[in-house]
Formats: sequence, structure tokens, C-alpha cells
Amino acid sequence: MNKEKQSRMSQRTKQLSLIALLTALLVVLGLVNIPMPAGLSITFNMIPVAIAAIAMGVPGGALMGGIFGLISFLQCFGILGFSGMGAALVSFSPFMMFVQRVLSRVLMGVLTALVWRAMSRRANLFVSCTVTGFASAFFNTLFFMSALVLLFGSTEYLQNLMAGRSALSWIVAAVGVNGLVEMAVAALVTGAVGPALKKARLLG
Repeated sequence: MNKEKQSRMSQRTKQLSLIALLTALLVVLGLVNIPMPAGLSITFNMIPVAIAAIAMGVPGGALMGGIFGLISFLQCFGILGFSGMGAALVSFSPFMMFVQRVLSRVLMGVLTALVWRAMSRRANLFVSCTVTGFASAFFNTLFFMSALVLLFGSTEYLQNLMAGRSALSWIVAAVGVNGLVEMAVAALVTGAVGPALKKARLLG
């Protein structure tokens, strides 16, 4: 076996190991969400997605985003955690809930990887990873909340939460603290993980 083939196999093994590790981390993080009064939760599940996007590019971001979304979808049924809002809305349309919970996270993972690709060509490692982590949390909030309002905004459950406010004002009020905390933590943690990925030769 030549050195080039051995190198490819070693890289493949590292990537599979990283996928397994990040999937396990997503399951654990899914169980420790911090509930907030608006029915939403502070979550840090976007961090493994950002790490996968950095290490494996668009395929890694999409895959890990999909796993994040699938865990979130299962929580609507009390599997791998519980989402009160998800449980209340999934009976309205399981398909639309799948779109809101899973497809929005796949899109988030893809765009996060594209941010990494653009940043890694223009900035140093720490800045690139930090911006990528921030982007993962920003896109997660943007797509999750947009899909929530577009798909379920007419339901009695969401109308009661909005209490007569416009969709935009409710979103700002509902995710103000959540979003800021998630973006700050995702940026700092992902920025700190960058050197470890470089040392392991896993940068995408």
C-alpha cells in the first residue's frame, strides 16, 4: 500500500471517528437544553455542526446539521429529550415539523461550511473558526424561527405565544437572550477548537 493511499485511509478514519464523536455530543447536548419562558430553549447543538463544517466542508456540515435536526425532531415525540413546543405543534403537521426541525438545520450546516470556506481564505485560523461558530448559531436561529413562523404562525399555539404582536417583534423578544448567548458561546468554543483540528490535520 503506497503512502498516498495510507494517508487517504487515515484521513477517512479520522473523519469517521470525528462524526461519531460529534454525534454523541449532539445527543448529550440535546438532553441539557436550557428552557426559556417563551417556550424555546438555549441550545449549543450548533457547535458540533460548526466543527464538522470546518473539518469536512459542506458534506460534513450538511450531515451533522441533519443529525442535529433529526434529534430535534425526535424530541417532539419525547425521544432523546423533550420539546414542549415541538410536542404541541407536531400533531398539526409532522411533515411541516420535519421541514422546520431537520431541513432548516441541514441548510444551516451547508451555509456554515460556506462561511468557513470563505473565511479560511481571508483570515487566520482563530478568526475563521470564531466567525464560523458565530455563523452556525446565527443561521440556526434565523432558519429555525423563520420556518416556525412561516409554517406554524397561523396555529392557535403560536398565536397565543405572539399575543397580538407582529411575527418580527415576537421573534426578537423570544430569541433575544437565547440568540446572543448561543452566538457568543458558539463563536468562542469553535474558535478555541480550531488549533486542535489543525493539529489533527482535520481542517476542511
